[in-house]
Amino acid sequence: MRIVIAGGHGQIALRLERLLAARGDEAVGVIRNPQQSDELRAAGAEPVVLDLESVSVEEAAEVLRGADAAVFAAGAGPDSGSARKDTVDRGAAVLFADAAERAGVRRYVVVSSMGADPRHTGDEVFDIYQRAKGEADAYVRSRPALDWTILRPGMLTNDAGTGQVLLAASTGRGPVPRDDVAAVLVELLDTPATAGLTLELISGSKPVTVAVKDVAGN
Repeated sequence: MRIVIAGGHGQIALRLERLLAARGDEAVGVIRNPQQSDELRAAGAEPVVLDLESVSVEEAAEVLRGADAAVFAAGAGPDSGSARKDTVDRGAAVLFADAAERAGVRRYVVVSSMGADPRHTGDEVFDIYQRAKGEADAYVRSRPALDWTILRPGMLTNDAGTGQVLLAASTGRGPVPRDDVAAVLVELLDTPATAGLTLELISGSKPVTVAVKDVAGN
């Protein structure tokens, strides 16, 4: 498969690219900073420099044409202000979804945030982030031309992955290693029957493959 990943230098994206490359898939990482290109190549991904805050839908669609799936894993980052929560976490997510639709890429997986909600209240930066992610998720869910899955991990850690997770419409709060998030993303890409699901993810007791198969059957 050819899979285009927005936010290709993110911690989850780099893990995902390594997993995809290791099994022979073609991972394309969309990045804003060309200096990150070598790190993507080291992960086995093809870097594409594209600023999703400033490009047109058509420019983004050119990168997506011919792909089997798109993954939105971009984020403004914990040190960014409220303005970039809107331009990246909402705006870039909407643009990438529009670009996938225009390019004819139906499979679209979003790395969201537990608690994302367009009706989230509050004026702190984290409140604005949760609202922006919620608005982006709602937009993606409204696109009939996309076979979308939205994944909302709990508190992300850099602990080694265990391969054991809890994946459900609602899991409650909890931590999850980024390794395991990436492993779940691979399984979601391989499981078209998870289209139309919004799923929360934390560490648990089910092997990743079993957890994804179980939600696909519901």
